Amino acid sequence: MKWNYGDLLDGCGEVLPPATPALIHGERVVTWSELTVRSNNLARAMLSGGAVTGDKVAIYMRNCPEYMETLVACFKARLVPINVNYRYRDDELHYILDNSDAVVTVYSGEFLEHVSVLGPRFPDMQWIEVGKNYEQLVTSGDGKPLGVERSGDDMLFIYTGGTTGMPKAVMWRSEDVWHAMQSGKNAPCNRGDSPATPEQHIENLAIFDGEFNQLTACPLMHGTGLLTAISALSGGGSIVTLTNPTLNVEELWDTVTRRKVNAMVIVGDVFARPMLKALEQNPGRWNLSSLQLMVSSGVMWSPAVKEGLLKQHGGMLLADLFGSSEAIGFGTALSGAGHSSRSARFTIGDRCKVFTEDFREVTPGSDERGFIARPGPIPVGYYKDEEKTAKTFPTINGVRYSIPGDWCTVEPDGTLTLLGRGSACINSGGEKIYPEEVEEALKAHPDVEDALVFGVDDEKWGQAVTAVVVPSVGSSLDSELLRQHVHTLLADYKAPKMVYGVSNMFRAPNGKADYKAARAYVEGL
Repeated sequence: MKWNYGDLLDGCGEVLPPATPALIHGERVVTWSELTVRSNNLARAMLSGGAVTGDKVAIYMRNCPEYMETLVACFKARLVPINVNYRYRDDELHYILDNSDAVVTVYSGEFLEHVSVLGPRFPDMQWIEVGKNYEQLVTSGDGKPLGVERSGDDMLFIYTGGTTGMPKAVMWRSEDVWHAMQSGKNAPCNRGDSPATPEQHIENLAIFDGEFNQLTACPLMHGTGLLTAISALSGGGSIVTLTNPTLNVEELWDTVTRRKVNAMVIVGDVFARPMLKALEQNPGRWNLSSLQLMVSSGVMWSPAVKEGLLKQHGGMLLADLFGSSEAIGFGTALSGAGHSSRSARFTIGDRCKVFTEDFREVTPGSDERGFIARPGPIPVGYYKDEEKTAKTFPTINGVRYSIPGDWCTVEPDGTLTLLGRGSACINSGGEKIYPEEVEEALKAHPDVEDALVFGVDDEKWGQAVTAVVVPSVGSSLDSELLRQHVHTLLADYKAPKMVYGVSNMFRAPNGKADYKAARAYVEGL
């Protein structure tokens, strides 16, 4: 066996009790026995339809069992899964399918309108529709393992959001994902020890006498949800998903209680704030005793919100992870009962470094700004983009690093203070301003539910610091009051020149900021 998810998931199906839940979605439960049969049948169907090793499979769905079944089938068939943003329109979808060279698209029936437009553009594509021919394919066949020899080089593609340009596919080797995620160490069956071989991992699964239910509340189509789900499932856990197409906090907490969820994956305040509000407004309604871990990655997670959640359930650990599609494990901020980490402060990951733009290593405590960098295991690069690959994955002093562009400083004790992604940095009057810092200051005011900050072209300042905010329920927008509030927390030049109120924030389904849409809104006023 190799560190290959197809082999590992085959092993899970062989040793786990057949009736153990693998996928849970509302009332529906797919057992490990059923997942094994259905994914093996789907893998064979895609190969029989003409797909060959290394071909790309686009997965175009919201969170549902079929998403994970298709993902598992790809790993087993040695096909490359492609995450498709279900919010994309026809031209954006065409770009993803064309750029990825997809030969199979597995999609939910709700998106048939878009698929009907795309069909003529891709006459050789295998189209598999959930709710139509999908079920026939997964239930036809003997469901036995494919019996193919797989490799640690088998690939997984993760398309980035394209917030600073067209989306790009980050190419990950299966073995590198396993080690970057520390999947063996974090699997419940391994009890904190990393197995030396895939065989040892499977042996540990065979004697594991517990269950591990992970609720993936954020979209599987984005890196945070996708990678954590792969890690949990290959560790013998079950993936729990919500049935509502948008975040419904009552369904979320009902599911935690009913399914005895052990771990939950969210994306920052956009999930955590309404979750906390529901708990505060309904004291004692939900039993959270099973919940041991809540993980967030991708956006800021405010200390006040963390503290509020820990007051509601002090028996869990909150893990704020600093990483990206291009690198996993830049840093971690852990919070537990009686202790909460500062916003944007992370313990640096093993072997990670911070470099200046000319590749000098930043000295801790110097206040010098630099880019966070991580050596292997890291991606191979970007699909069809050698120039961007060379820029993001440079070799420094003989070591190849991943440097996605996140600015930070290094404190005297070696911890990181995250400033933000360089592409979102605002240059106002010659000063560099990182949006996340100003956003956190705005959200600290009780009248603000959510906030985004960005630069708008300005004749005087070059870029004027501009904010859009969603007022808290029952609050009205007082721009000057909010500006003065920021003045009390940050340097004067960081305060927004203009503050605009909006009813809904410009965010993707995973909670990440859509600065492009927010800026376009303001410029169109």
